[in-house]
Amino acid sequence: MTATIERGSATAPVTSPAKAPKPPAKPSTSKKTGGFLGSSNGKKAVMAVTGAILVLFLLLHMAGNLKIFLSKASFDEYAHFLRVMGEPLVPYRTVLTLTEVVLFVSVVLHMWAAITLARRASKARPVKYAVKKSQAKGYTTHIMRFGGITIALFVIWHLLDLTFGVVNPAGFDSNPSERLIDGFQPGRWWVTVFYVVAVVMVGLHLRHGLWSMFQTLGWSNGSRYRTLNAVAGLISAVLVIGFLAVPFAVMTGVVK
Repeated sequence: MTATIERGSATAPVTSPAKAPKPPAKPSTSKKTGGFLGSSNGKKAVMAVTGAILVLFLLLHMAGNLKIFLSKASFDEYAHFLRVMGEPLVPYRTVLTLTEVVLFVSVVLHMWAAITLARRASKARPVKYAVKKSQAKGYTTHIMRFGGITIALFVIWHLLDLTFGVVNPAGFDSNPSERLIDGFQPGRWWVTVFYVVAVVMVGLHLRHGLWSMFQTLGWSNGSRYRTLNAVAGLISAVLVIGFLAVPFAVMTGVVK
């Protein structure tokens, strides 16, 4: 007798388990929006280049101011030369106007890079550190922030006072040397105080800015650290002393 075994449900098809859903694809980080200028390195490069332009301008401007120690005529000749540079190749005041445009663009780009870098650093660190920053670092931050505001206000006043003569006792029709001397008379001591505060702020701002520029350019390695640190301090000190020499000379009667 032959037994027959029925397979029944044992032969039912077996279904494979469902495949797990794929995780969502991560956004690609290979491409950054904004290109080089949108990156932190690009913004630091903008700050370094514009900062170098502004430092060069300050050095030349200081050298021109010091001509008042030679004579009033020498200072007036310097001021006149700024307006006739390039003549007769280009019209009157063309080179000076182009220089002013370059300086204005440099200031705007410098501020833009500084503000965007600060915001980026703040977003990258949404939670404050448990350990407080060093006093020196906090001091530098305040100097760069409030010093920049003070410098901006000073530049506006400086233009209204010595360039356009709007708030200067000698008026716009006077010679540049007359505006300079009348602007720093002892009776206007508060102008000199504002000038001193602004110039000191420029020096502190410049001291930190030069060192940051050296770091951005990759110059501040171990062997050059002390040298570049001294260079930044020296340039800042020379500019502060050079710019303050003129108002102090007028206030004390050395320049009349």
